[in-house]
Amino acid sequence: MSIQIGDKLPHFTAVKQDGTAFDSHFVQHKPVVIYFYPKDNTPGCTTQACSFRDAYQDFQDLGAEVIGVSGDSVSSHQNFQQKHRLPFILLSDTDRKLRKLFGVPTALFGLVPGRVTYVFDATGKAIYIFDNMSAKNHITKALTAIKNSK
Repeated sequence: MSIQIGDKLPHFTAVKQDGTAFDSHFVQHKPVVIYFYPKDNTPGCTTQACSFRDAYQDFQDLGAEVIGVSGDSVSSHQNFQQKHRLPFILLSDTDRKLRKLFGVPTALFGLVPGRVTYVFDATGKAIYIFDNMSAKNHITKALTAIKNSK
């Protein structure tokens, strides 16, 4: 399965960086950005996370939530969040179920988990998908997609 423009946000559960359960029903009635990234504390992923952090208030002002997802452990996410003061949810996907559910491809000949940002509007419909290994532009493109959906 692969999420496409127009698809509904699938229902899923996962574990947040604080060890508590996350249920996608929590965000189904507001705009949400779900971004998949390869690994905590790597240069590109840190740049991307910190850019989402720096623009987080802009997303909040539009009523949107930001959620980062990688295969890192809960404790890795907790350290990553604390080190970089990330105000948004990080989900642990150690079994790669969320990557499979969303259809996130791998990069570099299947060696690296892909970097894909999905934007869903307040009705839960996918309105924008950006698949690019460069950490640049994910944030501005997601923010623009949410502004344009208003």
